[in-house]
Amino acid sequence: MKAERAPAADVFARWRRARRKALTALRGADPNQRVPWAATPLRPAVLATTRLAEHWAHGLDITGPLDLPFPDTDRLRHIAWLGHRTLPYAFAVEGLGAHDIYCELEAPDGTVWRYGPPGADSMISGPAAEFCRVGARRLKPQDAELVATGPHAADALRVLRNYAA
Repeated sequence: MKAERAPAADVFARWRRARRKALTALRGADPNQRVPWAATPLRPAVLATTRLAEHWAHGLDITGPLDLPFPDTDRLRHIAWLGHRTLPYAFAVEGLGAHDIYCELEAPDGTVWRYGPPGADSMISGPAAEFCRVGARRLKPQDAELVATGPHAADALRVLRNYAA
């Protein structure tokens, strides 16, 4: 396609226009009205977060092999939230029943992000960045410093995903 072979400045300008349109549409959407998406309709905030997670994961794919810095920031909280929020879906995709999982994840700045019911019988704790990487399938659970306790936490790490598939 000729447009794909345009000069870099033209491609970047086209991308910026598309980005502005997408942001306008997401900001103007009814937050409770689900919109069509790959596996299931999503609320606009969840759709935006899934796209953020995808771009972040592909950023890892690019910067890692090139040995470029790609620092973890507190914006990972969106991706950690998504990973935890979609655990019931991830369990279902694997043919497992959903279970409550409580997460205590250490943010890049040292604070702790908490997701799920504190009384859950299964818990995942450790670095939020590793939780996000496991969910993006860029890190194997057994290679992470995450601690899985309780009857369903190891399964949760095994099925964790920040994307629909």
